[in-house]
Amino acid sequence: MRLGVIGAGMIVKEFLPHLVKMDGLEVVAVMARRLDAVREVCSANGVPHAVTSFEELLGLGVDTVYVAVPNAVHFTYCKQALEAGLNVVVEKPLCSNARQASELAQLAHERGAFLFEAITAAHLPAFAKVQEWLPRIGVIKLVNCNFSQYSSRYDAFRAGIVAPAFDPAQSGGALMDLNLYNVHWTVDLFGRPEEVTYFANVERGIDTSGTLVLRYPGFLATCIAAKDCAGPKLFSIQGIDGYVSLDLNPGLVGEAHLRLNDGTQEDFVETYTGARVVPEFAFFVDCVNRGDHVACDHLLEQSLVVADVLTTAREDAGIVFPADVE
Repeated sequence: MRLGVIGAGMIVKEFLPHLVKMDGLEVVAVMARRLDAVREVCSANGVPHAVTSFEELLGLGVDTVYVAVPNAVHFTYCKQALEAGLNVVVEKPLCSNARQASELAQLAHERGAFLFEAITAAHLPAFAKVQEWLPRIGVIKLVNCNFSQYSSRYDAFRAGIVAPAFDPAQSGGALMDLNLYNVHWTVDLFGRPEEVTYFANVERGIDTSGTLVLRYPGFLATCIAAKDCAGPKLFSIQGIDGYVSLDLNPGLVGEAHLRLNDGTQEDFVETYTGARVVPEFAFFVDCVNRGDHVACDHLLEQSLVVADVLTTAREDAGIVFPADVE
């Protein structure tokens, strides 16, 4: 896979040192608007080409792009890449809303391209362990998730300085950033909910925290996320015969625990200790190399459901992005 990276921000700086070392993956170039920033990233990671335009990136013979830019421009870059016949890996969220996500999925199918939303947890061993344990806890009654951390940018936001993470024009907010992980876990395990309700704390048109309630046949899932306050990170699934719980936030998974009413106790220590980006990219590379569109389409369908849940939740809370009215 010849990869072109679009973006030079925090997530790229975290992931790129690991991507350049992966077998079967050649990072050809990094693209960003500021040449000094992209040169710095390339120099630090031994990437040969620093470019500032999509046309330059295309000219380098990449076959896949990794889109890691603010949420509001995910759609634009993904669409450009798919129309050019490239495969796409895009940081979460897939797009600003369900309409855009559906359009990209249709375009990927028409062009025979791969489109992946980068959600690391689903590719870590503990996720598979949770799936394995679920039948043992009996009929599900409650799912509880909390991913709350005080944002380093919230003080600036309160002072009137708005970073993309708190900007409605950039499709920001707690739902699209942290709660998305909770939603992905829930949707990936249980599918599409019957009903979506979002109770949000809204400041200047954006949700700084909130509680999302998803109704499924026979049980409720509560997804809490906050960027304006901290809280214990948790994920638990409660059934009539016991429960499953996780130690860390749903982006990292960590240890998983099974506790049954009959006294049975089992613990799973995450066996993967490397960078969280590597398993998901190894999966992407393998899918592309084998031409496995079935596996890709399965994940993409989950991403489309998540996009629909997020869009419905924002509508319920009255949070509007520019992309919603375009």
